[in-house]
Parts: sequence; C-alpha cells; structure tokens
Amino acid sequence: MMKPITTLLTGAALAGTLSTAYTAEVTVGGKNFTEQQILATMTGQYLTGLDYDVDTRSGMGSAVLRQAQENGQIDLYWEYTGTSLINYNDISERLSPEETYARVKELDAEKGLVWLAPSAANNTYALAMRADDAAERGIETLSDLADAVNADEELSFGLNAEFYARDDGWRPLLQAYDFRVGRRDVSRMDSGLVYQALRDGQVDVGLVFATDGRIPAFDFYVLKDDQNYFPAYALTPVIRQETLDAYPALAEQLNALSAQLDDDTMAALNARVDVERETIEDVAQTFLEQNDLL
Repeated sequence: MMKPITTLLTGAALAGTLSTAYTAEVTVGGKNFTEQQILATMTGQYLTGLDYDVDTRSGMGSAVLRQAQENGQIDLYWEYTGTSLINYNDISERLSPEETYARVKELDAEKGLVWLAPSAANNTYALAMRADDAAERGIETLSDLADAVNADEELSFGLNAEFYARDDGWRPLLQAYDFRVGRRDVSRMDSGLVYQALRDGQVDVGLVFATDGRIPAFDFYVLKDDQNYFPAYALTPVIRQETLDAYPALAEQLNALSAQLDDDTMAALNARVDVERETIEDVAQTFLEQNDLL
C-alpha cells in the first residue's frame, strides 16, 4: 500500500531512495526468539532510516509467520534456508549450503516469495569446545575431532536428548565422520544445560546452535563442519514478489544489511541481549550506526 505525502518534497529527498511522492509502507515480521526479534527490530530501524513507513511485527511462531507472508500480511522477514527446505517444502534430501539456497529460492519463487542474498550467518547445529581446550588439542574441525577420538583421546560429549535420538542426528554424524563414541562418554541433557556443562568442564564437547550468544560469552570454539553434515540454515531476507515489484530498491538495501551478518556477529548481538541484558532496540540501533547503515 502507498499513501500520499502532503508536504513538499525537497530536492534531497527526491534524490534519495524513494523518488516518488509516496511513502512506501512495508510490514516486517519476526519470530519469537531473541535472534529474530533483533533482526526484525534492526530491519525496521534500517528501513525507517531510508524513509520507509515500517510496521514491525515480531514474536510470531514460525509457521504462522510464513503463512502470514504467503497471505500478504507480512512483506518481508528473515528466514533460514533449512527451515524452508525441510519444514515448508518437505525436502529431506541432504544438500550443500549452496544447493539448499538454490532449491528454496526456486521452490518459494513459485509461491511469490523472493530469497535475496544469504548472509554468512548459519544458525545450524554445531559441536563446540572450550576455546583453550580445542587449541591445546589442535582440534579445529569435526574431522580433527574424529581423528582425536579414533586415537583414543578421552573426550566426553554433552547432547540434548532430541539430537541424540534423531534419525538425522548423533548416530549418522558418527557414521559420516567415521568415529565411535561409547554411551558412557555421552551425557544427554536439556539444551541449555549443555552450555553450562561445557563451560564448567563437565563435558569436553557440546552440541550448540551456531549463533547462540553463549558461544562468545563462554569463550567456546565452534568446530568446522568440514563435510557439511549439518543442514544449512543460512539467515536470509525473504520478501514478497509483489512488494519487491513495488519497491525494487529493497533488494539492494536488504542485501547490504545481509552482507554485514555472520555467525560471530549474530552470536555477539544475541549475547548482548541474552547475557548482558541490553535492550533489543539499543542493540539493533548500535549495530546499524557502527556499520554506517543508520
């Protein structure tokens, strides 16, 4: 939707992003956890600074948010490639990050949704160690971890119960990297307790989410998944085709924001909210200002 501007536009405004005598109205959505709330707020602030009239609606469930976008109630939000592939398009095939992005881009285009440039932030499962311990043992990748286990290094693991039991979880991971871990070396616990157990030295390796704020806060090192076992969950702005047709400048503008995001950046932003207890609004604004986006 567009609404007329009744005041006289200056030459500077005419030279800006929006060159017509209308204000672009854009509705930005977000899911109901910290990372998504930060992104929704950040995107809203960013687009407001570019003279869009923004309505930000965060705190929505994943399925509800996706349906709202397909129905035209939400113009854009940040989605994860793996979520669209598995949850919205029912694709179980194991694909590389590049293949995952290409597949969801193609499939969702049929539904009137455009995947813009993916960020380098990939909020997928990962295995992490305490940074000093990983460095001392010379373990940087999951292949290094497999070599260490196969060389009979004593390593204990903390996993959540779901990942331990999933058909695409722990056992297939061991097969993919060709190493074995005895049951006595694996502790199953709630996800939140894994971080505490790893921090406190109760386990040597823990299952984490790659952009969780506790990773930098607790000085963890995320082991590189060098065989691409874990599904890709690249964080990407997704916009309705109709919205992009109306405001084509949004593609370049949102891609500029996407280019600033990676795992370390998102983890640090999440930590500022979840660990340091800063407000989401302040965290988003500071990030935009520091990157000359506001």
